[in-house]
Amino acid sequence: MEMVAQRLLVIVILGLFRLIPCYAAIPAKTQRLINKVNKDGPYLGLVIPNMFEMNPLLNHPTFKPSNLTIDFAGKRFRFGTIHEEKVVLVMTGLSMLNAGVTTQLLISLLNVKGVVHYGIAGNVNPSMNIGDVAIPKFWSHTGLWNWQRYGEGPDDELPLEANGDYTRKIGYLNFANYATNVSNCSSNDNLLNNVWYQPEEIFPVDGVPEQRQHAFWVPIDSDYLQISKKLEGLELEKCVNSTTCLSISPKVAIVSKGASANIFLDNAAYRDFLFNKFGISPLDMETAAVALVCHQQRVPYVAFRALSDLAGGGSAGSNEAAAFAPLAAENAVAVVVEFVRILASLESEW
Repeated sequence: MEMVAQRLLVIVILGLFRLIPCYAAIPAKTQRLINKVNKDGPYLGLVIPNMFEMNPLLNHPTFKPSNLTIDFAGKRFRFGTIHEEKVVLVMTGLSMLNAGVTTQLLISLLNVKGVVHYGIAGNVNPSMNIGDVAIPKFWSHTGLWNWQRYGEGPDDELPLEANGDYTRKIGYLNFANYATNVSNCSSNDNLLNNVWYQPEEIFPVDGVPEQRQHAFWVPIDSDYLQISKKLEGLELEKCVNSTTCLSISPKVAIVSKGASANIFLDNAAYRDFLFNKFGISPLDMETAAVALVCHQQRVPYVAFRALSDLAGGGSAGSNEAAAFAPLAAENAVAVVVEFVRILASLESEW
């Protein structure tokens, strides 16, 4: 009788456990898929802002998709090859947050040997044109500010500066310099005062946990930079269709710097400030987050951004981003495919 009672108790307990939902960090089925694909790796990770920019690659004849995808945490990881190079594609969505989270998931979950990020961007550099593909050597997040109290200036210490939280080393934007209804004189004033640009706090994977470092300019991988130099001279498309073409043939160009912020910039004054102050060429809303995560995790990365418009207007041709965004997306994909082809050929020699 006692044995029967014990068995009934076990049955009841097991039944209760079945009623309790299991919230594992990674579902068992997903983990099995991850284990499977990781055995076949490593992969080159392609991080892409949205489907508008991903579709040209999905439809490119060199991309051979596998029959496997992994869905996790709202992201879809698509596997395949480009020129026999094993790749995994993932879409981030708009903004620095989505780009950073997606890149960290990619690196943490999958056997990834490097990251290639691409998409379209606004142009800040007056020497570049719509349709060009820019490959910056360095990326920065220019949306992290310390907004200084009105009445204080460059000689006044910022709040928490003494603790190392903020700095005046990078520089600032003074809003009074952009007033249009007063003469340009020392008495110009503006209640918005100054904003000081700040570096990101980073915690490298090979550093001491919780011991911060700082980074403002994040370099691309040196090997990827050498490959990228071989892309200059690549022929790019100049026409959206038979009636809409650029007056100047687009080019691939290695440039000094690119930047990102959670801002869609369509303002000529701020565009000119960024170029004159920092020497930026492409400006977007995701790349710096990808760069910072890769930098912290010590994963090689490179970013290609095709210029879809002159931020703030003023170009000789049509400056509607909607008109040339499809062309820019196609040109970005063309550069990515050629980069992967060269990378694959070099790896076969190694």
